[in-house]
Amino acid sequence: MEIKTAIASLSALAHENRLATFRMLVQAGPQGLPAGEIARRLDAPPNTLSANLKVLSHAGLLTSRRDGRSIIYSARFDQMSQLLGYLMEDCCAGSPEICAPLAEVLARTACCVPEPLHA
Repeated sequence: MEIKTAIASLSALAHENRLATFRMLVQAGPQGLPAGEIARRLDAPPNTLSANLKVLSHAGLLTSRRDGRSIIYSARFDQMSQLLGYLMEDCCAGSPEICAPLAEVLARTACCVPEPLHA
């Protein structure tokens, strides 16, 4: 991951409502949630939610798809894992016990990342 991509992701998450939205979509899994359901759960006005979803999408943290009249948003688990990996890269300076708990969390997120397609 390039530093500019990491900065864009971290910047997008550095807002209470956007972080709550992203965490909700992580919990929802790959199937995602319709925008209306996200707004209802967060008790967010549609225009505010729309702006937050746009910021998260432009940062590469969300994907969207149309399902009839609804737009379904999903977290991009590949981007989330890359960001976590970037933050932990070069961790510990030779003291692996420092990062062991973080490495365990990152390993658990690997279950959410689909296997890459082989050409």
